[in-house]
Amino acid sequence: MIEVIGVRFKKAGKIYYFDPNDFHIRLDDHVIVETVRGIEFGKVVIVNKLVDIEDVVLPLKKVMRIASHEDEMNVQENEGLAKKALDICTEKIHYHQLEMSLVDVEYTFDRNKVIFYFTAEGRIDFRDLVKDLAALFKTRIELRQIGVRDEAKLLGGIGPCGRMLCCSTFLGDFDPVSIKMAKDQSLSLNPAKISGLCGRLMCCLKYENDSYEEAKKQLPDVGEEIHTSFGSGKVVGLNILETLIQIQMYENDHVIEYTLDELIEEKIISVPVTE
Repeated sequence: MIEVIGVRFKKAGKIYYFDPNDFHIRLDDHVIVETVRGIEFGKVVIVNKLVDIEDVVLPLKKVMRIASHEDEMNVQENEGLAKKALDICTEKIHYHQLEMSLVDVEYTFDRNKVIFYFTAEGRIDFRDLVKDLAALFKTRIELRQIGVRDEAKLLGGIGPCGRMLCCSTFLGDFDPVSIKMAKDQSLSLNPAKISGLCGRLMCCLKYENDSYEEAKKQLPDVGEEIHTSFGSGKVVGLNILETLIQIQMYENDHVIEYTLDELIEEKIISVPVTE
């Protein structure tokens, strides 16, 4: 086991582990660390956590120092420079008539690099754009193409639920989401109702999916034949969260409703085994 702290560099970004380096670090402190991008300013979101050595990439980088007031002022200045860089780059994109949309601009803490995030339908030849930007900013330039989900994460917004987007507030990673999750939860398959602002399936379809999958293991399948004290019939509907089973009787086509507990009590189905 090794003691680490967890640091985020963006509001809802990934958490990276660092060696606390004997500093007395508290939750929500800001620290200066070295990353593959150079010297960075990040926020501590996990403190004094013991993790398996297999879960970290060795050698683990050490915290250089707890951020000072001057460091925080430097970050604010970088944010101001990034806004100006965004306007300049937007003008240059129009000048070169490039089919790309600039989403965000970020200065690294030490200003050794300016990163321009953009979206585009395909590959873009931006060599002339990079030359112009390098001449203007006198530092390393990186243009990074991102997907529509990353664009929504950077820009933020309000989802169909009326709350701020999950990806821009707390989701560090994008979990795979499939249309099967919507089917399992008996949701409308209308793309307009199950898609987020990014146009992809909503991330929240994943949240309850494990609960639905576990509940479905305990219930019979739709179309399955069931023999009850009222006669035989087939399952025509399921309310997974309330564990209700609708059975259409062969004798009179009436639909009766059973709870899972009632089916178990009548020994119609066996008691579900929990792992």
